[in-house]
Amino acid sequence: MKFLFVVQGEGRGHLTQSLALRKMLVKNGHEVVAVLVGKSNHRELPSFFFKNIEAPVYRFDSPNFLPTAHNKKTNIWISIVYNVLKIPYYIRSVYFIKNKIKETNADVVVNFYDLMAGLAYAVFPPQIPSVSVAHQYLFLHPEYRFPDESRAQLRMLKFFTRVTCIKSARLFALSIQKKENIQGSPIVVVPPLLRDEIFELTPENGDYLHGYILNSNYADEIIEYQKQHPDVYMHFFWDKKDVPEEMIVNDHLTFHKLNDKLFLKYMSGCKGYATTAGFESVCEAMYFGKPVLMVPTHIEQSCNAYESAQAGVGIVSDYFDLDALIDYVREYKRNMDFYYWMQQSEQHWMREFNFQKEELLKQRLSYKFIFGYRQGR
Repeated sequence: MKFLFVVQGEGRGHLTQSLALRKMLVKNGHEVVAVLVGKSNHRELPSFFFKNIEAPVYRFDSPNFLPTAHNKKTNIWISIVYNVLKIPYYIRSVYFIKNKIKETNADVVVNFYDLMAGLAYAVFPPQIPSVSVAHQYLFLHPEYRFPDESRAQLRMLKFFTRVTCIKSARLFALSIQKKENIQGSPIVVVPPLLRDEIFELTPENGDYLHGYILNSNYADEIIEYQKQHPDVYMHFFWDKKDVPEEMIVNDHLTFHKLNDKLFLKYMSGCKGYATTAGFESVCEAMYFGKPVLMVPTHIEQSCNAYESAQAGVGIVSDYFDLDALIDYVREYKRNMDFYYWMQQSEQHWMREFNFQKEELLKQRLSYKFIFGYRQGR
């Protein structure tokens, strides 16, 4: 079958998930004919994505979160206003996606949590079926437990998640734990999509902390901590624009521009990992058996952090409390259930992706599902 990918470009997770699924599909005789990626003025698409996706890549304007004035926490209300002002650009994106679906002659569209793809199917529902892939679809599973956060923001998050999957036939919910699929529900619980490179590395217990910061001004906290703790070695990654590939602060602290292989190399050898609670890198840390400090910057990451902490992956903080991470390293125990779950990943995915185009067209979600009236098809 021929697949067209539409990928949310915010952060790193959806990008690496699309890389992993593409490789899996090609290995099993399928083809990815093109990849459409949402773009942001505040993020740079990493070079490793262009190098490894091995398909034509097209960019389009897509909504994204805005950081605060200090470039740390995300301000959801400012983000809403900003994205409302960009509606004319987003209308063009909807037309762009509609036209590309037609041009590529794909059999199935795979949407990695992009809002514009959901709206394209709402406004111009093509005769090409779509399926949706993201950890966020687990939020719609009846067994999912949310943290004690703003009810308004949680409702908004679930509504946004539903809009991304308008007219999808199936929702592939990436999960760190096995969950039962509900009969009659479009939600299919599957293992996370991790790239092959992670399975080729052997974890070691190094003497340094590893980290990823989505919003670059968290770097100030890291630098200040290192000044106060000069004996702590650290390697942090970011996707900041207009910086060198490697910024050496001193012989104990280095900031690296996001590089897929180097990131995993440092992950496999660290003693602990600090992150803004993106789902993908937390899963990578889990697979390598690394304790995690999670510093969520918005409601979605708060859900990730809560879920991961409940599974014994790590600890949650409002700031990069690296002392707490170092203390946690001593008591951490690896989650072997996750390791075995990941060993079955390709088997699960290829079984669930064994569908026919005509079958998917009959299973499209109704608009009642989008507005939360029912969980079934």
